[in-house]
Amino acid sequence: MEFQDVLRKRRMVRSFLDKPVPPGTVDRILRNATRAPSAGFSQGWAFLALEGPDQTKVFWDLCMEGMAPEDGGPPVLILPMANKSAYLERYSRPDKLSADMQDEASWPAPYWDIDVGMASMNILLTCVDEGLGALFFGFVAGEDELKEHLGVPPQFRPIGAIAIGWPSPTEKPSGSPTSVERRPKAETIHYGRWGASR
Repeated sequence: MEFQDVLRKRRMVRSFLDKPVPPGTVDRILRNATRAPSAGFSQGWAFLALEGPDQTKVFWDLCMEGMAPEDGGPPVLILPMANKSAYLERYSRPDKLSADMQDEASWPAPYWDIDVGMASMNILLTCVDEGLGALFFGFVAGEDELKEHLGVPPQFRPIGAIAIGWPSPTEKPSGSPTSVERRPKAETIHYGRWGASR
Protein backbone atom coordinates (compact mmCIF):
# COMPACT_ATOMS: atom_id res chain seq x y z
CA MET A 1 0.00 0.00 0.00
CA GLU A 2 1.27 3.51 -0.80
CA PHE A 3 2.31 5.49 2.26
CA GLN A 4 -0.18 8.30 1.62
CA ASP A 5 -2.95 5.68 1.47
CA VAL A 6 -1.79 4.22 4.80
CA LEU A 7 -1.99 7.67 6.42
CA ARG A 8 -5.36 8.43 4.86
CA LYS A 9 -6.89 5.11 5.94
CA ARG A 10 -5.55 5.15 9.50
CA ARG A 11 -8.32 5.45 12.07
CA MET A 12 -9.22 3.87 15.37
CA VAL A 13 -11.16 0.62 14.94
CA ARG A 14 -13.38 -0.57 17.79
CA SER A 15 -15.11 -3.64 16.36
CA PHE A 16 -13.21 -6.75 15.30
CA LEU A 17 -13.93 -10.11 13.71
CA ASP A 18 -13.43 -13.28 15.72
CA LYS A 19 -10.48 -14.26 13.54
CA PRO A 20 -6.86 -14.70 14.71
CA VAL A 21 -4.03 -12.53 13.45
CA PRO A 22 -1.20 -14.70 12.04
CA PRO A 23 1.87 -14.79 14.32
CA GLY A 24 4.12 -13.65 11.44
CA THR A 25 2.02 -10.51 11.10
CA VAL A 26 2.29 -9.78 14.82
CA ASP A 27 6.07 -10.24 14.54
CA ARG A 28 6.25 -7.70 11.67
CA ILE A 29 4.15 -5.21 13.63
CA LEU A 30 6.47 -5.51 16.63
CA ARG A 31 9.64 -5.25 14.52
CA ASN A 32 8.32 -2.05 12.95
CA ALA A 33 7.64 -0.63 16.41
CA THR A 34 11.36 -0.88 17.19
CA ARG A 35 12.18 1.19 14.07
CA ALA A 36 10.79 4.34 15.69
CA PRO A 37 13.09 7.25 16.61
CA SER A 38 14.64 7.09 20.06
CA ALA A 39 16.38 9.93 21.95
CA GLY A 40 20.08 9.09 22.12
CA PHE A 41 19.15 5.70 20.68
CA SER A 42 18.19 4.85 24.27
CA GLN A 43 15.50 2.42 23.08
CA GLY A 44 13.82 2.52 26.48
CA TRP A 45 10.82 0.65 25.26
CA ALA A 46 9.33 -2.82 25.38
CA PHE A 47 6.23 -4.32 23.77
CA LEU A 48 4.24 -7.14 25.30
CA ALA A 49 1.90 -8.95 22.90
CA LEU A 50 -1.10 -10.80 24.30
CA GLU A 51 -2.58 -13.15 21.69
CA GLY A 52 -5.82 -15.05 21.85
CA PRO A 53 -8.66 -14.99 24.38
CA ASP A 54 -6.75 -16.72 27.19
CA GLN A 55 -4.01 -14.08 27.22
CA THR A 56 -6.16 -11.01 26.49
CA LYS A 57 -8.71 -11.99 29.16
CA VAL A 58 -6.08 -11.30 31.84
CA PHE A 59 -5.84 -7.69 30.65
CA TRP A 60 -9.61 -7.16 30.56
CA ASP A 61 -10.07 -8.75 33.99
CA LEU A 62 -7.31 -6.79 35.73
CA CYS A 63 -7.39 -3.42 33.97
CA MET A 64 -10.84 -2.93 32.48
CA GLU A 65 -13.18 -4.55 34.98
CA GLY A 66 -16.74 -4.37 33.72
CA MET A 67 -15.59 -3.01 30.36
CA ALA A 68 -14.51 -6.20 28.63
CA PRO A 69 -15.99 -6.49 25.13
CA GLU A 70 -18.99 -8.83 25.06
CA ASP A 71 -17.62 -10.63 22.01
CA GLY A 72 -14.26 -11.31 23.69
CA GLY A 73 -12.65 -8.33 22.01
CA PRO A 74 -9.74 -8.13 19.61
CA PRO A 75 -7.52 -11.17 19.11
CA VAL A 76 -4.33 -9.24 19.92
CA LEU A 77 -3.44 -6.63 22.53
CA ILE A 78 -0.04 -4.96 22.55
CA LEU A 79 1.14 -3.14 25.65
CA PRO A 80 3.75 -0.51 24.65
CA MET A 81 5.93 0.26 27.66
CA ALA A 82 8.37 3.01 28.58
CA ASN A 83 11.51 2.67 30.69
CA LYS A 84 12.56 6.10 31.97
CA SER A 85 15.70 4.72 33.64
CA ALA A 86 17.11 3.65 30.24
CA TYR A 87 17.12 7.32 29.16
CA LEU A 88 18.66 8.64 32.37
CA GLU A 89 21.37 5.95 32.14
CA ARG A 90 22.04 6.63 28.45
CA TYR A 91 22.44 10.36 29.07
CA SER A 92 24.89 9.72 31.92
CA ARG A 93 27.38 8.15 29.49
CA PRO A 94 30.41 10.21 28.40
CA ASP A 95 29.15 10.97 24.87
CA LYS A 96 25.92 12.51 26.27
CA LEU A 97 27.19 14.30 29.39
CA SER A 98 27.30 17.66 27.59
CA ALA A 99 23.50 17.49 27.16
CA ASP A 100 23.23 17.81 30.97
CA MET A 101 20.19 15.51 31.13
CA GLN A 102 21.30 12.99 33.74
CA ASP A 103 18.42 14.06 35.97
CA GLU A 104 14.73 13.70 35.03
CA ALA A 105 14.04 17.37 35.85
CA SER A 106 16.54 18.43 33.13
CA TRP A 107 14.53 16.88 30.31
CA PRO A 108 12.38 19.36 28.36
CA ALA A 109 9.77 16.61 27.86
CA PRO A 110 9.48 12.93 28.90
CA TYR A 111 11.11 11.45 25.80
CA TRP A 112 10.67 7.93 27.19
CA ASP A 113 6.91 8.39 26.72
CA ILE A 114 7.30 10.32 23.45
CA ASP A 115 9.48 7.61 21.90
CA VAL A 116 7.05 4.86 22.90
CA GLY A 117 4.24 7.02 21.48
CA MET A 118 6.09 7.19 18.14
CA ALA A 119 6.67 3.44 18.25
CA SER A 120 2.93 3.03 18.89
CA MET A 121 2.18 5.06 15.75
CA ASN A 122 4.44 2.68 13.82
CA ILE A 123 2.25 -0.14 15.14
CA LEU A 124 -0.95 1.62 14.06
CA LEU A 125 0.40 2.38 10.58
CA THR A 126 1.72 -1.16 10.12
CA CYS A 127 -1.71 -2.50 11.00
CA VAL A 128 -3.26 -0.42 8.21
CA ASP A 129 -0.62 -1.67 5.77
CA GLU A 130 -1.45 -5.25 6.79
CA GLY A 131 -5.20 -4.71 6.27
CA LEU A 132 -5.85 -4.84 10.02
CA GLY A 133 -7.68 -2.50 12.34
CA ALA A 134 -6.18 -1.08 15.52
CA LEU A 135 -7.18 1.04 18.49
CA PHE A 136 -4.86 2.85 20.90
CA PHE A 137 -6.50 3.41 24.28
CA GLY A 138 -5.48 4.30 27.80
CA PHE A 139 -6.22 2.53 31.05
CA VAL A 140 -5.74 3.61 34.64
CA ALA A 141 -6.68 0.63 36.79
CA GLY A 142 -4.86 -2.62 37.46
CA GLU A 143 -1.46 -1.66 36.04
CA ASP A 144 0.56 -2.98 38.99
CA GLU A 145 -1.46 -6.19 39.18
CA LEU A 146 -1.10 -6.75 35.43
CA LYS A 147 2.65 -6.16 35.51
CA GLU A 148 3.06 -8.57 38.40
CA HIS A 149 0.86 -11.22 36.75
CA LEU A 150 2.77 -10.97 33.45
CA GLY A 151 6.26 -10.72 34.99
CA VAL A 152 6.98 -7.20 33.72
CA PRO A 153 10.08 -5.65 35.37
CA PRO A 154 9.24 -2.71 37.67
CA GLN A 155 11.06 -0.09 35.57
CA PHE A 156 8.67 -0.58 32.65
CA ARG A 157 5.34 1.29 32.58
CA PRO A 158 2.60 0.83 29.96
CA ILE A 159 1.63 4.08 28.24
CA GLY A 160 -1.62 2.49 27.04
CA ALA A 161 -2.77 -0.54 25.09
CA ILE A 162 -3.26 -1.26 21.39
CA ALA A 163 -6.06 -3.56 20.27
CA ILE A 164 -5.41 -5.27 16.93
CA GLY A 165 -7.54 -7.46 14.71
CA TRP A 166 -9.47 -7.78 11.50
CA PRO A 167 -12.02 -4.95 11.32
CA SER A 168 -15.64 -5.98 11.43
CA PRO A 169 -17.54 -5.16 8.20
CA THR A 170 -20.12 -3.43 10.43
CA GLU A 171 -17.45 -1.16 11.96
CA LYS A 172 -18.53 2.46 11.91
CA PRO A 173 -16.51 5.52 12.92
CA SER A 174 -17.06 6.19 16.60
CA GLY A 175 -15.38 7.76 19.57
CA SER A 176 -15.55 11.54 19.44
CA PRO A 177 -18.94 13.08 18.73
CA THR A 178 -19.70 13.61 15.07
CA SER A 179 -19.98 17.34 15.79
CA VAL A 180 -16.20 17.42 16.28
CA GLU A 181 -14.50 18.00 12.94
CA ARG A 182 -10.86 18.13 11.91
CA ARG A 183 -9.48 21.53 12.77
CA PRO A 184 -8.84 23.80 9.75
CA LYS A 185 -5.35 23.88 8.26
CA ALA A 186 -5.04 27.61 9.06
CA GLU A 187 -5.33 26.79 12.78
CA THR A 188 -2.83 23.95 12.85
CA ILE A 189 -0.19 24.58 10.16
CA HIS A 190 1.94 27.73 10.12
CA TYR A 191 4.83 28.78 7.83
CA GLY A 192 7.62 31.09 8.96
CA ARG A 193 5.62 32.64 11.80
CA TRP A 194 2.37 31.96 13.66
CA GLY A 195 -0.64 32.64 11.49
CA ALA A 196 1.22 32.64 8.16
CA SER A 197 -0.11 30.22 5.57
CA ARG A 198 0.45 29.19 1.97
